[in-house]
Amino acid sequence: MYGSTFGNIFRITTWGESHGKGIGVVVDGCPAGLSLSEEDIQQFLDRRKPGQSRYTTKRNEADRIEILSGVFEGKTTGTPISLMVFNTDQRSRDYGEIANSYRPGHADLNYDRKYGFRDYRGGGRSSGRETIGRVAAGAIAAKFLKELGVSVSAYACSIGPVQINREYFSKEEILNNALYMPDAQAAQKAQEYLEKCMKETNSSGGMVECEITGVPAGLGEPAFEKLDAALAKAMFSIGAVKGFEIGEGMNAARLTGLENNDAYRMDEEGNIVKKTNHSGGITGGISDGTPILFRTAFKPTPSVAAPQETVNRQGENIELCIKGRHDPIIVPRAVVVVESMAALVLADAMLASMTTRLDRIKEFFGK
Repeated sequence: MYGSTFGNIFRITTWGESHGKGIGVVVDGCPAGLSLSEEDIQQFLDRRKPGQSRYTTKRNEADRIEILSGVFEGKTTGTPISLMVFNTDQRSRDYGEIANSYRPGHADLNYDRKYGFRDYRGGGRSSGRETIGRVAAGAIAAKFLKELGVSVSAYACSIGPVQINREYFSKEEILNNALYMPDAQAAQKAQEYLEKCMKETNSSGGMVECEITGVPAGLGEPAFEKLDAALAKAMFSIGAVKGFEIGEGMNAARLTGLENNDAYRMDEEGNIVKKTNHSGGITGGISDGTPILFRTAFKPTPSVAAPQETVNRQGENIELCIKGRHDPIIVPRAVVVVESMAALVLADAMLASMTTRLDRIKEFFGK
């Protein structure tokens, strides 16, 4: 299958299916000498694993990571890092009825059209479990970025119609509620909304916001490798993502040039600074040294227990009730996926930027 590899220098390849033996990833391009343990990666995976709350699937997976290669005596060796998580709680029988029909909102029909064959157990490669490899690799990228003073933080900024209030924003609150929202009051309202959806055997969408701080100016290219374009590609590669915006995003279409432009001034130390950050930290496809801020929209979980109209492989109109264990909302477990993909983009961009200036190449090689 073409398209399972992401990145240029810091490069990952994910593999595995939802109901196969396991899920994994190979990470190439990580510099040697980075301190790395299975626990470093497990902390990230624990944030996306199932069964965390009543708002996630009841599938009982520990998602314990195993490092198979690329690490020796607690340090990366510079060789490919291979990581694996074994699947232990598959219930493939739950998917027997959809082997011959197409679930609305899923990739079932397109899989048959593209390959003439599909793994109907949990969606195969289109399952949310594919993101295990992304998160495991993202944990390594985040640790690499931390060495360079770059921090990536994502959180849920809206669940259905419930949005966070910026006046009550608290990063400490993100890990204090099941929805990973930085506003306790909004989290409570969102939980009440989700309870209503669940009683109606329905699901909800939402929005994840991500802030990246400590990013130096100069990352990204002016044409096809724009940093914001790379982030957009990374986010749209996540299943269920339907929208991406950075800085003012869609709201920029309603502003005037004077309202949207970020004015430049000199600070007391003689540095050029921006008075505002409507651009979201990226101008002309290149980071400008201010925090990068973007949002990613997730559609409602397509697997709902309520009856839905569809067709089967024989071309007959039928009604389908989807069985199995599914998240009533994707957003809480997707927060760390967004964070991980952003870290992968930034790690790759940091390494690529090392070759953009001759004076810095000479400095590196001591010439």
